[in-house]
Amino acid sequence: MKKFNIPKFYQSSVISEIKEIRQKNDPRKQDFKPTVLDYGSVRFHIARHFGFCFGVENAIEISYKAVAENPNKRIFLLSQMIHNPDVNDDLKNKGIRFILDTSGNQIISWDEINSDDIVIIPAFGTTLEILDILNEKGVSAKQYNTTCPFVTRVWKRADQLGKQNYTIIIHGKYNHEETRATFSYSKENAPSLIIKDMDEAIVLSEFILNKRPLKEFKEVFKNKCSPNFDPKKDLEAIGVINQTTMLATETMAISNFLKEIMAQKDDSEDTKNMANTRDTLCYATNENQDATIGLLKTKADLAIVVGGYNSSNTSHLVDLCKEKLTTYFICNSGEIINKNDIQHFNYKENEMIYTKNFLPKKEIVDILLTSGASCPDAIIEEVLFSLLECFPNTKNTIDMMKMIKAEFYKN
Repeated sequence: MKKFNIPKFYQSSVISEIKEIRQKNDPRKQDFKPTVLDYGSVRFHIARHFGFCFGVENAIEISYKAVAENPNKRIFLLSQMIHNPDVNDDLKNKGIRFILDTSGNQIISWDEINSDDIVIIPAFGTTLEILDILNEKGVSAKQYNTTCPFVTRVWKRADQLGKQNYTIIIHGKYNHEETRATFSYSKENAPSLIIKDMDEAIVLSEFILNKRPLKEFKEVFKNKCSPNFDPKKDLEAIGVINQTTMLATETMAISNFLKEIMAQKDDSEDTKNMANTRDTLCYATNENQDATIGLLKTKADLAIVVGGYNSSNTSHLVDLCKEKLTTYFICNSGEIINKNDIQHFNYKENEMIYTKNFLPKKEIVDILLTSGASCPDAIIEEVLFSLLECFPNTKNTIDMMKMIKAEFYKN
């Protein structure tokens, strides 16, 4: 796989080296057992796969390249390049300005943008409508386009499905930049509809099976379906694609559920009215989630999940962990106030929570540690060392890394 030129300050001496050791030892990523750092009074169990994915590294390389190649030009990002505050803040410090916020609201007027400006397309991609605006202004959208190749793969699959007369069901969050972009492309090729979760899939099934009046459809899925969507004829054949950062197991569950519904509708086991779209699932999202599931097989006292608070893929890792044990969602080491207190985010309620005595009073504490796909290794390392300071009489990290190397290179 391609190696990207990532700024050194995003890398770390411990976390990056652990990843390198595990990759050399298990290049096919078939072993999802966590890496254990046993410091004595605390043991960290680190997920097999976490942090920057291919798409994020690609976006970072292109963005910093844009800065280096255009010292005398104004540089803009359509919106946050990825959902990580530290990365976005560093880009801002380098002079990059954001045109839109994550919800698509205007920060800088299009009237301020001209053909001499550089505009970077974020990793989530953008809508056809925005590409038209850039084209009218004479701004190249191709020069520094960081759209994740796995996102564009979803768009191509939607195009194929549309040409085969399938209606596109998008499993995603309505206001997420990627879902807005995917919907923009999809509705050009076929009737399209966005559903957020299994609950909305169940509601959709009621319309498919005529258990609910079709006249209610437009109200239930208001602003979530393409113009002129006709539930009477546009639900005859469907295919499910997804926002690549959604929970893969949920996408598959929704797809399988709707497959059963379409079979009921036609009273047949023939599945021609339901497209096979397993190939739209993102490998990195799957690996992070599989690694978290593997991590959760370890008996532990708590989990720390690190990532941006608006990061969809990180929030799904939080959900997986919360099903098993006490979990704290933090964006960086600054949320660890001291050895007793931590500040963490409840993304469902969109609020910060301050928790006292978050570490159990035990002789040995076991902590699970992972992060989302947009979190730099350096941030994870800072979190690890901040947690380590909460415990007395811990072992030396240099000796710890020697033990890790001996364990994974023993064969």
